[in-house]
Amino acid sequence: MSLPSVGSSRMVGPESRHRPGPALPHLLPQAWSPHRTPPPRSSCPVSSCLFLSPTQCWELGQRKHFSEGLGLNGGQRHQGLRVLQDPTQGVGALPSSFRAMLSGERKEGGSPRFGKLHLPVGLWINSPRKQLAKLGRRWPSAASVKSSSSDTRRKKLRGREEARRLEQEAFGAADADGTNAPSWRTQKNRSRAASGGAALASPGPGSGSGTPTGSGGKERSENLSLRRSVSELSLQGRRRRQQERRQQALSMAPGAADTQMVPTDPGDLDQLTQCLIQAPSNRPYFLLLQGYQDAQDFVVYVMTREQHVFGRGGPSSSRGGSPAPYVDTFLNAPDILPRHCTVRSGPEPPAMVRPSRGAPVTHNGCLLLREAELHPGDLLGLGEHFLFMYKDPRSGGSGPARPPWLPARPGAAPPGPGWAFSCRLCGRGLQERGEALAAYLDGREPVLRFRPREEEALLGEIVRAAASGAGDLPPLGPATLLALCVQHSARELELGHLPRLLGRLARLIKEAVWEKIKEIGDRQPENHPEGVPEEPLTPEAVSVELRPLILWMANTTELLSFVQEKVLEMEKEADQEGLSSDPQLCNDLELCDEALALLDEVIMCTFQQSVYYLTKTLYSTLPALLDSNPFTAGAELPGPGAELEAMPPGLRPTLGVFQAALELTSQCELHPDLVSQTFGYLFFFSNASLLNSLMERGQGRPFYQWSRAVQIRTNLDLVLDWLQGAGLGDIATEFFRKLSIAVNLLCVPRTSLLKASWSSLRTDYPTLTPAQLHHLLSHYQLGPGRGPPPAWDPPPAERDAVDTGDIFESFSSHPPLILPLGSSRLRLTGLVTDDSLHRELRRLRRLLWDLEQQELPANHRHGPPVAASP
Repeated sequence: MSLPSVGSSRMVGPESRHRPGPALPHLLPQAWSPHRTPPPRSSCPVSSCLFLSPTQCWELGQRKHFSEGLGLNGGQRHQGLRVLQDPTQGVGALPSSFRAMLSGERKEGGSPRFGKLHLPVGLWINSPRKQLAKLGRRWPSAASVKSSSSDTRRKKLRGREEARRLEQEAFGAADADGTNAPSWRTQKNRSRAASGGAALASPGPGSGSGTPTGSGGKERSENLSLRRSVSELSLQGRRRRQQERRQQALSMAPGAADTQMVPTDPGDLDQLTQCLIQAPSNRPYFLLLQGYQDAQDFVVYVMTREQHVFGRGGPSSSRGGSPAPYVDTFLNAPDILPRHCTVRSGPEPPAMVRPSRGAPVTHNGCLLLREAELHPGDLLGLGEHFLFMYKDPRSGGSGPARPPWLPARPGAAPPGPGWAFSCRLCGRGLQERGEALAAYLDGREPVLRFRPREEEALLGEIVRAAASGAGDLPPLGPATLLALCVQHSARELELGHLPRLLGRLARLIKEAVWEKIKEIGDRQPENHPEGVPEEPLTPEAVSVELRPLILWMANTTELLSFVQEKVLEMEKEADQEGLSSDPQLCNDLELCDEALALLDEVIMCTFQQSVYYLTKTLYSTLPALLDSNPFTAGAELPGPGAELEAMPPGLRPTLGVFQAALELTSQCELHPDLVSQTFGYLFFFSNASLLNSLMERGQGRPFYQWSRAVQIRTNLDLVLDWLQGAGLGDIATEFFRKLSIAVNLLCVPRTSLLKASWSSLRTDYPTLTPAQLHHLLSHYQLGPGRGPPPAWDPPPAERDAVDTGDIFESFSSHPPLILPLGSSRLRLTGLVTDDSLHRELRRLRRLLWDLEQQELPANHRHGPPVAASP
């Protein structure tokens, strides 16, 4: 018979339990060769392999002899131990080198040499439990077993006696009753008898396996007894702990103190033991109060992540390739959505709970539509079946001393009429509820609550009051009220309500702005009837006409920034919950984008109409900067920061338009970015208009003279100085650069200008185009009968640009409008300090109260409650 190699089928396993192994004389020379690789350890994560001492090898032969007497197979395992085949081959059959290794000789370090010997696979002991394996690794070596010290022997005997005592306590009742004794007791005793344990426990006459004589037999018996005591001590300790847990579970059962309960079914005891659950002390968890299927539901659900998702789960989408929604707690009720609810709990309280779209969720008995705070002790209902209590042991009692869902008056007896009509959830009576409602109606908190059915009437009233100018609201009052509506929808109403509200809101604002633009156009027509002179707009008149448009532009800008923040929060929450590809969410985002586009259009139109009427007014006042003489008789030039009345008369109309626009944007609290862009467009128009007028006037009559250029330069400097004092100097300097360079060229003394060449002038005045530079030089007045010198002629390379170039500035190259970025300037936190805004807020709250009362029967209606005077 061929021998298998070491580490093959010799491993103890299911396939080798009933298969006879090779004879020992053929096995030992190959397995114990000093040149062969030691056998590997078992790969099983539960069991481990223990190696035997030389005296234990002799004991294996005794067990083999005993097994043959019982009719067992030669290779059968007994209690995890695989026996050898031939007991006749013992230690004496080994080579001399191995006998020396097994004789207990020590190395220089003092450790037994055989302690590092790897025995063949057939001699391994597979421990059925990890704890037994760990104890086995600490068994004494052969040298310690041979020690004849009285202390060591006394300790071993004490350990053996302790093992017998624990065994008798654990199994005394079963041994006394032979009928109730388990079937595995006989198997265990047989195994002990095969290994010599029974003879050690109770020696008797005629026993063939009694205590052996001689030092070798005594050493073997002590070693086997000690090995048995250590392993069985571990097993008996575990059985004792299980028995204690079962007794504790029985003591917790109802009536256990009155009646004597005898455990009959071990499965019931194990189930009672599992019910002894201790809640976690370092993580939030949910305590199940009501479930759907008792056999599948757990009692405690622990939050293992900062974001905990309740849901039913679902298969991944094979069509789109999207993964299945991630769920932490699976709930199998039919009304639970794949992602039903999400709870986020950070290191600091409170936690936040957010229901998914269309998911029925209640918080302390109230329907939850949007994200809310979750405190320890709160009740969270999911669907119609599940009810949880949220607990956070990290808070350490910092939560409310009384849960909010408990009645406020649990000890009221007897209940009076006020208690009969009070709220069963909070316990407040009619009077208390009336006082709370009156405090809300007259309060200064920035809160505006409404129902979806009242949304259209509320938004229409806010827009109508803003368009008519009634109520004396602050400049950004309409945007603040509309933002309160958006905030209420985003926090309290269901998820799909916000996109619809934004669309309705944007359409109402657009209609109001269109009506205002139409009214201004009717009063200021572009085409006047023939024979009727057109009256130019004054700064005061244009300020009155444009005030509603500037107000709408300011309010729409702040509202747009606020809505963008809410939409970004919606997208961020969807990404955190893994719902970025949800079709309903995509539809909501499209509706939000349409509403944002309408608000963008309102800002563009109001900006366009505002700068149109302002530039229309400037068009009639700008020519005075080219024609007026600032050096009038007896007049002194004003310094920087002078008042408008101190400026020369020819500059007052133009500066009056700038001042009216500056005051209008300041009164309407227009965003600073839009203020800068508004004046940027006005300065762009002024620069282009004045430069075109300058180019046009030099063609017909002598205009390009040094004296006239000095007057224009002085007027332009006065305008720039005044704008610098108004805080607009940088913008004005940038947009008036080309006009300033053209005037600077005309202010050059004639003698110096005649010495310059075309190339030097192109270098000194690069802002002017070749056509504009050639136009100014060709029409410059050098004197009677004198033409431009040949040095001013452009070279052939630039002749085409001079001939085909346009000398006028285009008004279509104005800077584009860039909407401001960043957070909104609306103040929605803290109390409302503005009295006019508070009055309008109170009026809208009472309007909502009246709308709610109109839905009630006539005999149930009543006026708004009045807060009791302090």
